[in-house]
Amino acid sequence: MALLINDACTACDACKPVCPNEAISVGDPIYVIDPLKCTECVGAKDEPQCKLVCPVDCIVKNPDYDETPEQLQEKYAALRG
Repeated sequence: MALLINDACTACDACKPVCPNEAISVGDPIYVIDPLKCTECVGAKDEPQCKLVCPVDCIVKNPDYDETPEQLQEKYAALRG
């Protein structure tokens, strides 16, 4: 499952620099996660780095993208070319 940032986001910028897939960008008014790039850090790290650094716990699973760990690994491999 890809992740998403909900309305509790304070736009602190803690999440953007730690994303290995560059899936997080500045939105209006909150940050957004591109579900086509988000692998929940599968393939890069043991757990989602954005969730580790988020001070307000506003990063949750995106219900529109139900993916298995294997699918996330395949997505990560495809992003890395």
